[in-house]
Order: sequence, then structure tokens, then C-alpha cells
Amino acid sequence: MRVVLQRVTHARVTVDNQVVGEIDQGLLILIGVRNGDTAAEAKWLAEKIAVLRIFADEHNKFNRSLLDIGGGALVVPQFTLYGNVIGQRRPSFIEAAPPSLAAPLIDQFVAFLRQAGVQRVETGIFGAKMLVESANDGPVTLILEREAPRST
Repeated sequence: MRVVLQRVTHARVTVDNQVVGEIDQGLLILIGVRNGDTAAEAKWLAEKIAVLRIFADEHNKFNRSLLDIGGGALVVPQFTLYGNVIGQRRPSFIEAAPPSLAAPLIDQFVAFLRQAGVQRVETGIFGAKMLVESANDGPVTLILEREAPRST
């Protein structure tokens, strides 16, 4: 699984002119699922994100986590995170998991975030054409990845 985290002051997702998810201070989490990913990767990422210290303390140091600040998380499915453009002009998405695998794993990721103590978790809609708006704070943007072990 691969996530792009953006520390935000505000973020929202709109589908068909309807807001389906919205947060104030917290993290916008763009998430992609790779073929072979399991609940183990979803759990590891959710637990890591909840305690990742990327919010400033009173000395403007990265010493506070999403849990520390009581921030929200807006989770947006994004299969294009596994787009491969090496040697071509149009992305190949062969590494991205099919919807039948990806959708349930993203749901599990959301559940693991809540289990980790994140009080407000909002989501986009899997497979929908979404408009994502955000105010990136910092800007602070990180990429986290956890790959399933490959069988030999």
C-alpha cells in the first residue's frame, strides 16, 4: 500500500456537487492498494499515521501527532498512485489492485485508523469521480509505503 499524506488546515471531497467528506486541521490521505496487499499493510500504515509526529509543538518542532492534536483524517482512494510511466507516455496501472481487493482494504484501513484513536475519519467514495480540495499546511507532504512480503 502506498499513501501520500498532506498536513492540511482544511480538506474536502465532493462527488456530483455534494460534499461527501470534509475535515479541518489534520491529514489528507491519498491511498493506493497494490496487488498482493493485505490487512497487515493497512494496519501498519494506519497505526503509523496516527502517531507520526508531523504537527508543530509550541517551539515549532515536529513533535505532535494526529492523535495529539485531535485532528481529522480524510481518506481518498487513489489507484493512480500505482501508475507507472517509465518508458511510456500513458500510465500503466498493472500494479494497482483491482477494485474487489482495493475497496475492502481501504475500508479496513479506515477502521484501523479509528481503532488507533483517530476520532474523525472521513472518506471519499471508491471508484467515483471526485473533486479533492485542500489547504496544505506547511506545506508538509510525505509518502509512506508498506509492501506485502513477496512469496518466492
